[in-house]
Amino acid sequence: MNAPARLDSTPRLEDFPYRLTDNVRFADLDPNQHVNNAVYATYFETGRVTLMKDRSYGLMPHGVTWIMVRLDMHFRAELRWPGTIEMGLGVVKFGRTSVTFDQVVFAEGTCVASAQSVSVLLDEATRKPTPLTEEIIGNFQRWLRRGMDGR
Repeated sequence: MNAPARLDSTPRLEDFPYRLTDNVRFADLDPNQHVNNAVYATYFETGRVTLMKDRSYGLMPHGVTWIMVRLDMHFRAELRWPGTIEMGLGVVKFGRTSVTFDQVVFAEGTCVASAQSVSVLLDEATRKPTPLTEEIIGNFQRWLRRGMDGR
């Protein structure tokens, strides 16, 4: 589970257990008439935040919050407007205070971007990293990325 994804391998959407869809907006385009590279950070943020801020999943107990500390993006194909995207997210590693995710953006069956992001659990009062609890780790289990160990 802790093995990093190879950037040269093509991700499969079915390996990402958390998914949501969104629209490509006209405002996402740059002068080249494709989605601007900076917009992908927003797509990846939407996936993470939609999952982690949903209190019903038990990933953010009272008194703590998540902050992103790292985002490594890999651009794989042009994305144009109009269109719909499907975003996928899967947990690939737990640290003492952090969770690492693999994330993807697909359009029309093609992976147009992938990323690895790291979020740290933060105590809201002290604003310092706080250790993951067994309960939080347990609540993340349903979101483990598939395909990391040959499965």
